[in-house]
Amino acid sequence: MGEHESRRRILVVDDAPDTLEVLQRNLTIEGYMVITAPGVEEACRILDTETFDLVITDYKMPKITGLDLVRHVRENFKDTGIMMITGYASINGAVEAVKSGAEDYLAKPFTEKELIGAVKRALEKLDARRTLDTGTEKKRLSAYGILGESSAMQRVFKAIEKAASTSATVLITGESGTGKELVARAIHYNSDRKSAPFVPVNCGGIPEGLLESELFGHVKGAFTGAVDSRAGFFQTADGGTIFLDEVSETSLAMQVKLLRVLQDKEVCMVGSSRSRKVDVRIVAATNKDLLGLVRKEVFREDLFFRLSVITIAIPSLRNRGNDIFLLMHHFLRKFADELDKPPLRFSDDALRILKNYYWPGNVRELENVIQRLVVMTDGNVIEAPDLPSLMRSSGIRAPSLNRALGEVEQEHIRNVLASVNGNKTKASQILGIDRKTLREKLKDDKSLNE
Repeated sequence: MGEHESRRRILVVDDAPDTLEVLQRNLTIEGYMVITAPGVEEACRILDTETFDLVITDYKMPKITGLDLVRHVRENFKDTGIMMITGYASINGAVEAVKSGAEDYLAKPFTEKELIGAVKRALEKLDARRTLDTGTEKKRLSAYGILGESSAMQRVFKAIEKAASTSATVLITGESGTGKELVARAIHYNSDRKSAPFVPVNCGGIPEGLLESELFGHVKGAFTGAVDSRAGFFQTADGGTIFLDEVSETSLAMQVKLLRVLQDKEVCMVGSSRSRKVDVRIVAATNKDLLGLVRKEVFREDLFFRLSVITIAIPSLRNRGNDIFLLMHHFLRKFADELDKPPLRFSDDALRILKNYYWPGNVRELENVIQRLVVMTDGNVIEAPDLPSLMRSSGIRAPSLNRALGEVEQEHIRNVLASVNGNKTKASQILGIDRKTLREKLKDDKSLNE
């Protein structure tokens, strides 16, 4: 239990003293601060004077029902989550509760693990809403202008700070679309070289025959079409930083020339016999396994070690936790402002699908998806059917056949549950198993119980 969760405050409402005692004990053991109320009227009085992250209420209670409390909380306490507890005979009422604004519901009888899992899911939905709050984005921007609160991104920020304090060569690794150039720019603009040029070069986007001339420049008459002498990217970046993106796409011959620049701090223009001194910091990036390419002898080992004095690994979007919600909100505002559209928000179903999607294109793919949604959505709420069909159909996990049968089965169970808004009765009917068997399978699924 982390420090953040230990501060979570939960109000439990039930007219059965034994149930209140059990819930309070189990949740307190998990580190939550728990207050109890024997009915809706008392709960409302407590809510008027105290703040809670989550309200857990029984459905059937005398005088005023839990459904009335659900509506009251949703209408008056937008920053509070709510979860319903119901008996087997009240499934329809539970569905109505979810439609009225409850984050989740539990059917009696339930185990301690089911209780804790449901509470965590409800709090995760609450966190998503809070993260998307329009007033919090600026506070979540790092000192480097990069959005990210996850522990993985905090490690990146610390690495940027250390890299910016030196002139050592940096190698940035990560999948396509993770923001490697943003990190390179953060290093440069927080270093002593910030007043000098930052020059990005896409090594994979320049034909091999032109790359040497583009990097080092050429003298007049060096080759057909060289009617004038021209400086290269290294000379342009003198005193500053050159960013060599997709450095793995360079040929072995070009790698030798890059190694010479790193060793001698000199460049030789194409067609010239004289070398020129340059003061340039090199930051390189790749989405490939450079060490693996070294073993295959398609990338020079000595250049690899020269480039990787400092290595910064950028995490994939799927490994950044709730950062996805920060980024979604940022892009929503950006494109809505560009199109002069009112603020948009996501439904809970849409948020769940986006959170569970594999994001092979990472932040760049997320940005493109959000732009499409802002352009194509007519209303103010983005619903699950508005999302690309690829996301709705599978929530795509790694596209590989090297997966255990149990993993595939549990993913299918999660997808079915998502399609029926968490209704276990409907899910078990679709899956062709009884509710007890479904409950046992969910116990084995750590992603639903952690």
